[in-house]
Amino acid sequence: MMMTDRNDDMLEDIFAQARAVAPAPSDDLIARVLAGATLPQAAPKPAAPRRSIGQQLLDLLGGWTSVGGLVTATCAGVWIGVAPPSAVQDYTAAYFGDEISVSIFSEDAIFATGEFFDG
Repeated sequence: MMMTDRNDDMLEDIFAQARAVAPAPSDDLIARVLAGATLPQAAPKPAAPRRSIGQQLLDLLGGWTSVGGLVTATCAGVWIGVAPPSAVQDYTAAYFGDEISVSIFSEDAIFATGEFFDG
């Protein structure tokens, strides 16, 4: 007998017997289903209020403790950028070859207003 020649007569007989038996639920099961159908259902809960965009952003960043750390790091970065310690100045001088100085005020504005000169 070859592998492609299968004798499925016995299997077909089993399937025919299974198809002949129609499963019917018991009367007890029907009674329990109908009894459960008459029970009242709980009222739906109201939808939770939407959170503001600020609250969503705060949650995205990790809460107030994380935002506090970000603010601290930002302040430290601004401070180091405005008044760098000598170690940072030495590093920039070695890296760029010269000491770099950047003014945050326009020279025209300083001379025009005269506010930065003594008496």
